[in-house]
Amino acid sequence: MAMAVIKERSAGGVVFKKGEEDVEILLVATKGGARWQLPKGKVEPGESSLEAAFREVKEEGGVEGEPICPLDTISYWYYWDGERHRKLVDFFLFRYVSGDPGQHDWEVDDARFFPAREALEIITFPTEKKVLERALEIIRKKHLLEG
Repeated sequence: MAMAVIKERSAGGVVFKKGEEDVEILLVATKGGARWQLPKGKVEPGESSLEAAFREVKEEGGVEGEPICPLDTISYWYYWDGERHRKLVDFFLFRYVSGDPGQHDWEVDDARFFPAREALEIITFPTEKKVLERALEIIRKKHLLEG
């Protein structure tokens, strides 16, 4: 008998701002700081993916961003309590507007802006690294740091 698959939908964001020398990217830490990743979380009933991404950036990252564009949807599988899960995560690009990463919620251990090069080095998950690379390409191609 085939194992049932539990489908989940989450959303998250790549938040950027102009740094001293280059673009800076918001990352959040989990697992006691062992994982650095993009802020993301479950899409709640009645909420769009964009609304969920905005909310998760505020909750996990402590900041508010202006949505620029959708980036990508990643997919992965995991097992939890003997059940097979397939999760889809929609990512969006946000320009930093206000807030303090130090005001993140209890779901994460830390939240900070990193220079783009450092963010690419420390981000834990390869799929999220690809999302971040795409975001940086869009930021540079559209000259979003100048606007």
